[in-house]
Amino acid sequence: MMQSGKEHIMKPPTYIGLPEARQVLAEMGIELNDRQMKRAAEKDATGQRKLPFFVDPIDGKLKIEKGSLVRIYREAQINAENSAKY
Repeated sequence: MMQSGKEHIMKPPTYIGLPEARQVLAEMGIELNDRQMKRAAEKDATGQRKLPFFVDPIDGKLKIEKGSLVRIYREAQINAENSAKY
């Protein structure tokens, strides 16, 4: 069944590792060192991660979906703007 007007084409997810995630954040003006990135990806005492990294089932390395990483920072910015008192 064809849609009228514009069709929404979903891009496949892009999974990136720690070095690439660090680069994406740097391009957004968020400069983190290797240790900071590793700490954000590691599980804490309760088994939670600061960012939604997961272990790649093939290579065993930590990965994150690029769009999710960017969205998390944009949502944090929006929340900060909404709670700021002008």
